[in-house]
Amino acid sequence: MGHPSGFLNHERKSYSYLPVDRRVKSWKEFAVPLANDELATQGSRCMDCGIPFCHATGCPVYNLIPEWNDLVYRGDWREALVRLEMTNNLPEVTGRLCPAPCEASCTLAINSSPVTIKQIELAIAERGFAEGWVVPRPPAALTGRRVAVVGSGPAGLAAAQQLRRAGHEVTVFEGSPKIGGLLRYGIPEFKMEQHVIDRRIRQMEAEGVRFETGVVIGEDISARYLRGTFDVILLTMGAGEPRDLPVPGRELSGIHFAMDYLTRSNRVVAGEAGEEELINARDKVVVVIGGGDTGSDCVGTANRQGARKVYQFEILPKPPVWEEASNPSWPAWPNILRTSSSHEEGCERDWSITTHKFTGPDHCVMEGHFARVEWKKPAVGAKSAGYGGAMKMEELPGSAFSMKVDLVLLAMGFVHVKHGKIIEELEVEYDPRGNIRCNPDYSTSAKGVFAAGDANTGASLIVRAIFHGREAAKAIDQYLRS
Repeated sequence: MGHPSGFLNHERKSYSYLPVDRRVKSWKEFAVPLANDELATQGSRCMDCGIPFCHATGCPVYNLIPEWNDLVYRGDWREALVRLEMTNNLPEVTGRLCPAPCEASCTLAINSSPVTIKQIELAIAERGFAEGWVVPRPPAALTGRRVAVVGSGPAGLAAAQQLRRAGHEVTVFEGSPKIGGLLRYGIPEFKMEQHVIDRRIRQMEAEGVRFETGVVIGEDISARYLRGTFDVILLTMGAGEPRDLPVPGRELSGIHFAMDYLTRSNRVVAGEAGEEELINARDKVVVVIGGGDTGSDCVGTANRQGARKVYQFEILPKPPVWEEASNPSWPAWPNILRTSSSHEEGCERDWSITTHKFTGPDHCVMEGHFARVEWKKPAVGAKSAGYGGAMKMEELPGSAFSMKVDLVLLAMGFVHVKHGKIIEELEVEYDPRGNIRCNPDYSTSAKGVFAAGDANTGASLIVRAIFHGREAAKAIDQYLRS
């Protein structure tokens, strides 16, 4: 633990942000971290709580949070990195992008401010790179077994690194021009700059992982080739099929899936594509439909492109406002209103909004037509009549409204893995939701084919994908050695 009375002596202190007028002019990260001595003070707030819910309940990858909090407090940063790397292959990523369910389940969050776990995690990872402590760890011996990993998102990268360190020959196939999947092409640079991914890839290459980019399995090479070349195939393509909005006018120009918008922006910012590929929000009225993190990323991107006005609509009710530092649902993740840094940069948000249609001349969207809805619990007896216990949406009479709109971004989440030729050729079965069906050991219905991450679970957290990638690697290692 940290200092015995650290949580009594010190208040929670977190990083700050650059002013809005400065950060919206740049695509660079804008969080201002605390100094190391301040972080040590924050680490001292980690208490001897008996059951570390942050580790056991909150963290999907089971980070050894109390251990490295204590080590940072005592100034042993190198040993803190050792503890961090025992469970997490990409702490520099999760330290930036994870919503930190560990902090929500921190014991201090019962009636006080939780430990700044996420910030300490990122500081340990960055200190490790700066000091040269993050080094390649190639295998001591090779097994002669070969594994193909299809997809280079967090699950694929975590699995590939673990499998290589176990001694197997590992090749990662990625359809995009560069490695990283949605970590590179779906996360705006103002949240995580791409050099963060590049340096981790260099470490993995030095360990012996091979990367093949611009390769679409089923088109550029066949699944049959993979079967004949590799002992195991691991599918980690993510849940890339976006949820669509089937309303009149959906086909009009100016209506795009959020991930198409973000991917094109990232490619242009990174210099991989020219301005002609950009879906540009400059001087436009933008409506983002969907209230999650992807929608928030669209808001921040549109503001940096110079949008005239940005709206974000969500069909679900507005979550309750909770202004206390504690967690009202401890140790569970609370359903409360969250305002991101992108929202603070300029966005008008609204909830319980349904979309009727889009209209506009010359096949271009110019107007959106919406209405307000109310969510009601089923009437008494409705559940026994077969309606279940789910809330029911009803449109409010007379609530319809229309507004000018130049650009519509659909950020309503993802339904399942993209169904394509590779899955068909491998004869892998889907579950009822359209994800790849897996056994508890991550094996699929096809012999020698495994799946992990969002391709198996559906869209989820980056840290959860890392965990499943690591667990799949463990299962594959056992399979290859049996």
